Amino acid sequence: MKLNTLKIAALAVIVSTAPALAGEFGNASVRNCTWCHGPSAQGYVPAPRLAGQRAQYIEHQLKSFARRKRDNPFSRMYMWYAAANLTPRAARNLASYFSSLHPEAANDGDGTLVGLGRTIYQRGLPQSNIPACVACHGPSAQGVREIPRLGGLSYTYLKSRLAQWSEGYDAGARFPMPHVASKLSAHQVAALASYLSFMK
Repeated sequence: MKLNTLKIAALAVIVSTAPALAGEFGNASVRNCTWCHGPSAQGYVPAPRLAGQRAQYIEHQLKSFARRKRDNPFSRMYMWYAAANLTPRAARNLASYFSSLHPEAANDGDGTLVGLGRTIYQRGLPQSNIPACVACHGPSAQGVREIPRLGGLSYTYLKSRLAQWSEGYDAGARFPMPHVASKLSAHQVAALASYLSFMK
């Protein structure tokens, strides 16, 4: 009996601090997301962390999945169908909920590459006409509006995502990401992904 009371109390706290769980969507929708993104939404390979991600970015990406604009293999396999029947309100509520969760850094990159990754992020590569990532993603890689938070995302996810940009997936996306990714070498991609994975 005490255990059930504690569970109910814990659920009440979660619901009271995350109004996005109320209304037309609820725990089932969150649970559907956390099957792949982890019970606390910190991410699994290859599903990225959702906790602490920009709400506007999540909402925009859910729309992109529903419209089949994000076309990399895992998006086609999973997210196109997961997002297909979400109403705009449900997408907004999910985005609000996951953005409110505390993000944890993956800390899974190669520590020996962090220096190069920091240079690319903070200064860019002028000789290759690659702008500094900080200009759009912010000094702590926290993102701005629809521009995603990159700080602390998994090394494996970041590396894979940059590779997909350069391979032509999501080719309809706006400048500069397809251009930036296509100019980075495999070593530079690994360095940038490593640096970002350790950011808090």
